[in-house]
Formats: sequence, C-alpha cells, structure tokens
Amino acid sequence: MILQARAKVNLCLYLGEQRASDGRHQLVTVFQALSLADRLSVVESDVDQVICPGVDGRNLAADALALLRSAGWDSPPLAITIDKAIPVAAGMGGGSADAAAVLSLARDQVDVFDIAAELGADVSALIEPGLWLGTGVGEELASFPAGLAEHAYVILPAGFGLSTADVYREADRLELGRPAAELAELEQLVRRGLADGGRFPPLLAVNDLAPAALSLAPEIQVGLEALYDAGAEQAMVSGSGPTVFGVWWGGDARAAANGAAETLSKRFPGALSALPFPGSSQLS
Repeated sequence: MILQARAKVNLCLYLGEQRASDGRHQLVTVFQALSLADRLSVVESDVDQVICPGVDGRNLAADALALLRSAGWDSPPLAITIDKAIPVAAGMGGGSADAAAVLSLARDQVDVFDIAAELGADVSALIEPGLWLGTGVGEELASFPAGLAEHAYVILPAGFGLSTADVYREADRLELGRPAAELAELEQLVRRGLADGGRFPPLLAVNDLAPAALSLAPEIQVGLEALYDAGAEQAMVSGSGPTVFGVWWGGDARAAANGAAETLSKRFPGALSALPFPGSSQLS
C-alpha cells in the first residue's frame, strides 16, 4: 500500500496564551494541505518498523504507530518506509503529515484524532488533508470543503532547519502571544474570511511566529523579499519556519507560480511550485 502524506502551509497563524494545564499555546490557524507530499510504502512485516532514510532523530510516524498499538490496534506488524519530499524541520508539517498518514490506517478502528492531539498541533488537520481552521492548540478543527479561489504556491526551502520548540521559546521571549479576547475576535474574522470560498483576505494573512523565526534566522527575510520580487501577492513564513512560501491568485496562478519557481531556483535550490490539495483520502 502507498500513502501520500501531504505537506501544509499556514495561511494565518495567531498565537495565544499558554494553557496552564500543559504549557501549550492557544492558536487560531488555517491549515492548507498541498500537492507536495511524502510517499509512504506500507507492507506487512515480522515486527513494526518505520524507516526514513536520511532523517535522524525523533520520528512522529513511529510514535503514531506505537500509540495505535497502545490504543489496541491489532493489525499485522507493519514495515513503513518514508520517501521524503517535504523539507525537514521546515514548518511545513512533514513529520506531522507522516504521522497523520499512519494514523489514517486505523481510523475505522481507533479514535485517531485523540492520538493526533498528543502528537502535535498539525497532525489532526492532516489526517484528512484539505482546508481547515484550527483552534484550541490546533486540534479543534472546522472544515471548509469549498476551499478558496484558484491559487498556487511557490515554496522556498531554506536549506537548514529550525526547531519548532526553539521558535516557540523565542516567541515567548519576544512576548508575541495575544490575549484571549483578541484571539477570539480574530477567530471570528478568519471564519468569515473562509466562508465565501473566495481569496483569503490579505489582512488576515499573518504568522505570529514569523518574528521569532526571523529573530533566530534573519536570512529568512531574503526569501520573503525574493518571492515578492517574483510576483507573489503574499509571502509568508510557513509555520515555525524557516521555509517561506508565496501565493499567486487567479486563473493563471498555476502557470505564474511554475514560472516563478523556475526563475527562483537559480538562487534558491529546491524552489518548487505546489497547488492546494482539496481531497480527503490518503490513498494514492
């Protein structure tokens, strides 16, 4: 079996206060899944194992599989091999996408959304990749299946990673969190902005983690400026960074993004274009 684990960008990310119970931050964010995806090959095996060539450290897909077993999922043991296409430690949810794809295997037998909430803020939204508004700490989801007006993305991988935990710590140091009342007001504005299936309002396209990412890696600004110079209507840090993306809107968005990615690849190796992913199935 082959699974596609979709990357994501955050069309907005508003940072709230930390929860007293676990220290995690309240969020209002819009997840948009992309055509860019990791490829997971799943076969029966003697023992459970997750193999991700070239990637060291904690593997959220392996954590997801272990948690499924703890929850009582009794499928035969699986060997899962991950072919990475999503940049690592880039703010595009690569590890979360891989974990979500693994969880999707058991969604008919196990409450996978409970497990997803344990693994991270992005995981729940990537079990059924599409367009989601995330609140709480990202795990409370509202779907917008109508999607948005026609658009396309250019992704500029940074060539280095940033630790999500480090970016959140820097955000706390910079006191970037918003009061609860302000966060609630922004949630209502975002809901209205998504409701008509048009363009996402540019005034709402704000990532509160961007100043923290830029504080840790000021060179991110070069990519943002390059995207605007290439014709992007919006350019943002993706999630906790350091990857940046630009958005092109309109009927010619795909062609324009393809052309911009080709041009930018001369300065930014790995630059690529991507489309919003509207589907809900992980199966290819």
